[in-house]
Parts: sequence; C-alpha cells; structure tokens
Amino acid sequence: MRKKLLVLALAGCMVLAAGCGKDESDKETTTAEETTTEAVTEETEEKTEEATEEVTEESEEEDEEDYTTGDASLDNPLNQDDIGESELLVVSFGTSFNDSRRLTIGAIEGALADEFTDYSVRRGFTSQIIIDHVKSRDGEVIDNVGEALDRAVANGVKTLVVQPTHLMSGYEYNDLVDEISQYADAFDQISIGEPLLTTDEDFKAVAEAIVAATSEYDDGKTAICFMGHGTEADSNGVYAHMQEIIDELGYENYFIGTVEAEPSLEDLIAAVGEGEYERVVLEPLMVVAGDHANNDMAGDDEDSWKSAFEAEGYEVVCVLRGLGEFEDIQKLYIQHAKEAIDKLN
Repeated sequence: MRKKLLVLALAGCMVLAAGCGKDESDKETTTAEETTTEAVTEETEEKTEEATEEVTEESEEEDEEDYTTGDASLDNPLNQDDIGESELLVVSFGTSFNDSRRLTIGAIEGALADEFTDYSVRRGFTSQIIIDHVKSRDGEVIDNVGEALDRAVANGVKTLVVQPTHLMSGYEYNDLVDEISQYADAFDQISIGEPLLTTDEDFKAVAEAIVAATSEYDDGKTAICFMGHGTEADSNGVYAHMQEIIDELGYENYFIGTVEAEPSLEDLIAAVGEGEYERVVLEPLMVVAGDHANNDMAGDDEDSWKSAFEAEGYEVVCVLRGLGEFEDIQKLYIQHAKEAIDKLN
C-alpha cells in the first residue's frame, strides 16, 4: 500500500510540473507520463493484492493447522473474579497447543490448587503473542501478567504468591520479578517462588523424573535425548549442568541439547555417535510440548532433530509430552510455592 501511495504522489508532482507554461509537445509528454504512471500503479496494485492473498492464505493455513492441537474448551483459563484475600498466581510463558496447555500448565495449576486450598489459583501468561492467537482462534481469554495483577487488585487480594513455571532464572524470570515489583504497594504481602531448576537438589529431582518417565525405552541400545530451548543468557548453563548431574547419577545413555543455543543438535549427534546405539528417543526438556517439540524436534523437515538423527541411520522415536505432565515435576513446583509461602511468615 505504501508503494501505491508513493507512485500516486510522484505522478501528481509530474503532472503539476508539466502544466506550468509548457507548449503542446510538453502536454504530449505529460500524457505519456500519466499513461506510464497508471500502468505502474496498476502493476503495483496487482502485486500488493497478490502479496496480501499469500499472507492471508498462510495465516489461514496456520490457524487450520493449530486447530489440530486440541479442544480449547477443555482448558480452564483461571481468569475468574471472586478471588478472596489470598491468591496464588501461576505464571507461564504459555502455548497455543491446547491439549499440551491443559495437560502441562493446567496440571501444574491443578496440583497447586489441590495443595494450597487457602489460596485462589489464577493464571497469567507472559507471551502476548500466544494470548492473542488463542483468543482470536479459539475465543479463550487468558490474562497476561499485568491483567492478572490488576484483577487481583480489583478483587481485594491482600496476600499474593507468584509461582512461575519457568525452567530457569533467565531473562523471562527476571522480567517477571521486575513487573511484579511495580505492584509492591498494591498488596499487604508478595512472595515469588523460584524456577524449576534452582538448586542442585532441583536438578537431581528433575533428572530422576525424566529417567523414570523414559525407563521403558532404556534397553541398552537406545540413546535418550532431551531437547531444551536454550538462551543467550548466562542461565543457558543449566543445560550443561543438567548433563553433569545425569552423568554423575550414572545415566550414560541420556543426553541434553538445545534448539537455540548450546549444546546444539550437532553436539548431541556427536555425543550419541560415540556410543553403539541403534535407536534414539527424542523428548522435550520443556514444561509444554509446543511448537519446538512438534516442529523443531519431531517435524518432518530435513533440519528437524528427528530427520537429522534418521539421516545418521538411527531409528527415531519422538515422545511429545512436556515436563508439566510428570507428577514429580508438579511436586517440585509445589515445593517451590511452599517455600515462597513460608517466606511470608
């Protein structure tokens, strides 16, 4: 559209310049220029319409594909009022994969609600893109963190406990802490729980949980690989530390990699290649099994983890489930929330 307006503006300037004291030959030139301008404008309009149609088709295809991720009506967005004086706000990055959202984030929220019956459990997502997408596609309204905090204020909450489902203390967790600090005067008490991987005890608990969950694949000929997200922040070191803990516990056929940082897919393939494995099991080291798990890990594109390991000659099994589905992981979030509540006292 900008190209079209620019062409029309230039055409107007050319016409004005041609009409100021010129002879008949100049008028002929002006007519030719106008004809050329009209042709350029028509071509620009056609290209703009084609581009718009392509974008619209791509959006429709994405929406159509996302509908296969489950029934959003089965999910509880936990955005109800009538909260009471004590609230436990569970903050997640979020996912537009409906089934995974319900089975992971929803399961964590449910476990916390069952444990802390004196608190009203509510949800907040940090990804506005996901919030907007789920709303436009499914009609489900999920609060962002600011909206969730404003809802708590409006409902007269006095004690607010925030438990993030973040894996580590990285950029997102720090941004969350900063945002909540702006509401310090809005409540009588505020306490924020730690991310999943904070202490060495956390790392060991998560390591034992993922090993127990994949024991059926552990036959001596299978390498079991977990895909983390990865980050540019220093907190990316949690993945290497998780590998160290797993090695110390004696699980030599378990490997940790990341999709956007290090250890990379290439690092993982090299590490697996040092053993005599025939099969590779891929599973996300993420709270949810969302876009990265379904596409970067288990997708059919040649650059997916699945395709890369198959190209190396391995039989590949992809397990699409997030850490939030594991009861032992839910217990760890309960422990962190309890520690946050204990700080209030």
